[in-house]
Amino acid sequence: MTDTDAGPVRSLADARERDAADPLRDYRDHFSVPEGERYMDGNSLGLAPDAALATLDRVVDEWKKLAIRGWEAADPHWFGYGEHLGDLLAPLVDARESEVVVANSTTVNIHTLIGTFLDALPGTPAGPDPTADPPAVLVNELDFPTDHYAIRAQFRQRGIDPDDRLVAVASRDGRTIDEADIEAALREREDIGIVFMPSVLYRSGQLLDIDRVTAAAHEHGALAGFDCAHSVGVVDHDLGSAGAGDAGDDAEGADFAVWCSYKYLNAGPGATAGLYVHERHHGTTPALAGWWGNDKSTQFELRRTYEGADTAGAWQIGTVPMLSSAPIEGAAELVREAGIDAVREKSLALTNSLIDLVADRLGDDFSVGTPREHARRGGHVAIEHPEGYRVSEALRDRGVVVDFRPPNVVRVCPAPLYTRFEDVYRVVETIEAIVDADAHREYDPRGGGVT
Repeated sequence: MTDTDAGPVRSLADARERDAADPLRDYRDHFSVPEGERYMDGNSLGLAPDAALATLDRVVDEWKKLAIRGWEAADPHWFGYGEHLGDLLAPLVDARESEVVVANSTTVNIHTLIGTFLDALPGTPAGPDPTADPPAVLVNELDFPTDHYAIRAQFRQRGIDPDDRLVAVASRDGRTIDEADIEAALREREDIGIVFMPSVLYRSGQLLDIDRVTAAAHEHGALAGFDCAHSVGVVDHDLGSAGAGDAGDDAEGADFAVWCSYKYLNAGPGATAGLYVHERHHGTTPALAGWWGNDKSTQFELRRTYEGADTAGAWQIGTVPMLSSAPIEGAAELVREAGIDAVREKSLALTNSLIDLVADRLGDDFSVGTPREHARRGGHVAIEHPEGYRVSEALRDRGVVVDFRPPNVVRVCPAPLYTRFEDVYRVVETIEAIVDADAHREYDPRGGGVT
């Protein structure tokens, strides 16, 4: 295992020594690393691994040779491919295989899962008591915007004013969310029926205490759901009931979660998303029911009445997009082979080094908005600077690929399967050279476009 307690990287020689001792060092050879670049944007889009390209090529070949017969004759067959991929991902979130499926996009999964569980609560048209006051959903003000867009839309579709029922926990510092404030919000609002939080805040990289949030929600009588887009594949999650015994434990485990597959899972741009639903909710009718979520044994009887699968597979909507899903198979196998615990260990060691180097090498205009405590840190680091956008542009022109998030955050992500300690050292060295020469001032302030 990578030693997260090893001393800081003070020199290029230190970095190379750490790389030589890294048990995951050979995994870099499995990725298409852009020549001449330091790629530090894996929290937005992971690089292409050979295993993902191989499974995509296999499915393309099956399409050419088998055509429609691939739904049953391919290996694994396409008909159950979303469930097959869910089986591969389940250990990464410590869930039962039946609790995970690959389906839809992240935003669509938020729509269907929030909608499903709103419909199970009093105060909604389909709920057990439509005459009760509508339930509220607890979020936070630092969420990625799509989460709020989807939840607001689900409220509107039920005739509920989202301004009244979407409750946002405020940040104390503009960077992080204190779990104590989530607990306080639950005490203040009896009407909260769902708590929906990110596992990792997209801007600062703070890792929330999922167990604590889940316990607080359940004690309140609310459901606990999570957007794990910035953590699956780099954080060793414990979402489900895999470790709760044969019968599971209804008091433990998050109720539902969503994530994308193109960040730390490295399955490519637009790769199909994933979702998790605790087994205690299996059999619930999804809010966005579709034929691909029907029980597989009767799906092609094409009945007029939906008969949902008794697994997370029920939350599939349309036909599995094979070419957007196939890379997940190889990519997930690579993460499983490396071991999620080892991936997490190296991630922490890399971000430790990055944070230390920022403190040691960069001036007072720079700060780190990511918590230093391991239990509160995801896989990327938020480097803050008043001219963060211009710094990020200068870095890109010098072969360092990062991204910018308003108002002042340069996000730097040393993805552990293909990033070296030397890369981290060189990135900070490049930032230092840029600001020492005032080179970032040659760039215009932020305009539009993808950052």
